[in-house]
Amino acid sequence: MQMMKSYKRYITLCLLAVSAVGLPACNKKLEVAPGSYIVPDQVKTESDVRAELLGAYSNLQHYDAYGERAILIPELLSDEGELSFEGTFLTYRQYQDKAQLKTSAIAEGIWQRGFKTINNVNIVLSNLNLVSKDNKTAIEAEAKFVRGLMYFNLCNLFGKPYSAGAVTTNLAIPLILDPIIAQEDLQKGYQPRATVDAVHKQIVADLVFATTNLGETNEKGRANKYAAYAILSRVYMAEGLYDKAAIAANEVIKSDAFALTSTFDKAFNNGLNSSEDIFAIQQTNQSNAGTVNNGLQTFYAGYDFGSRGDIIIDLDKIPAYEPDDVRGSFFYENYGLAVDDGFYTGKWKEQYKVIPVVRLAEMYLTRAESNLRAGTTVGAEPLDDINLVRERSHATALAAVTADIAVAERIRELAFEGDKLWTYKRLKKSVGAFTYTDNKLVLPIPQRETDVNTKLTQNPGY
Repeated sequence: MQMMKSYKRYITLCLLAVSAVGLPACNKKLEVAPGSYIVPDQVKTESDVRAELLGAYSNLQHYDAYGERAILIPELLSDEGELSFEGTFLTYRQYQDKAQLKTSAIAEGIWQRGFKTINNVNIVLSNLNLVSKDNKTAIEAEAKFVRGLMYFNLCNLFGKPYSAGAVTTNLAIPLILDPIIAQEDLQKGYQPRATVDAVHKQIVADLVFATTNLGETNEKGRANKYAAYAILSRVYMAEGLYDKAAIAANEVIKSDAFALTSTFDKAFNNGLNSSEDIFAIQQTNQSNAGTVNNGLQTFYAGYDFGSRGDIIIDLDKIPAYEPDDVRGSFFYENYGLAVDDGFYTGKWKEQYKVIPVVRLAEMYLTRAESNLRAGTTVGAEPLDDINLVRERSHATALAAVTADIAVAERIRELAFEGDKLWTYKRLKKSVGAFTYTDNKLVLPIPQRETDVNTKLTQNPGY
């Protein structure tokens, strides 16, 4: 192993720094993103532990995580004609067509980046004895937030939805809670897939610990207790526990730590977190998800904005908006490398800008729908929550609201932010001709992983 002054390190051993399950050939050098500066088996001080935690955050920024694919791939899978991938990358078009293969480099990248992040966290948690008493609980909570977030993302992508039932038998992903830092640890990574139920229990345990032990504030791009509550609300919605989802969303709203931006457009393309960003990925021209062949902005923005312009929007297929609703006109005309002329979403328009992972608007919509489904009024009347979001976009105030109306509002507000697929799955809605449990709405376990780890079983349909 060697360390470089450019804050990149290369690992030449077959360690879990890349994947906890399928490890690359030992003759390859592997570049680890800036932020994780410490060789795992050389964690000796509290500063080293903190560096490993920052490495986990850096992994979240990667295009195989929330820098692109954690948001884009669910959008492609849930597409019903509202967007079209027109670029030359066949692998992305396959996801839109629900024709992805078990050899998909995209699935492999998501899997490897996810377990690399989880391993960063497990290294942190296994070295808490090096952390001072005053900082120990906060660091543990922050690490568990990252692990809970990543396991939720992986479970959603590689397993059947919780709403499908059979959660104690349906398989998701391996649960790996021990660090892999040396050759003798490799067998710890060769685990079978855990059930959806087991993974969800671990996610909830990690996030609940984070809500209890994180502070109310943190540095931009890092989690506080409200970020944990926000992600926990998503988990509870996926599980159909709407009473708990309403309570979790309400914890965020009632904190008054966040506020809807004054206009809808100000929620996007910001150099720093907006007032409604509960958790967001930070990007700069020196640290970003990519500007050539990867990254949300790379695909979603037109060529005039330094991008490929691969994803165009069909304005006739987007959710119905009222004439005065500014969300319905948050598009612009441009072109791309393979597009002569088309419309693009304004959400991912500019390079090197913050990527919102969860916004306050979502919490209002979650609280409203959850209250409606649970028959509760936690925090506010559902109608008030829905109208608050609509008012910001100049949509007409509603006189009454149902759970279905709340869902329609969610689809309008969170379009192209990676939410639609998960909303459809928890509500057992079909994506076009594909039922919510269709095998092609679940990613394949990468063949490279099943080749290495014989305990892994492949998803049906692959």
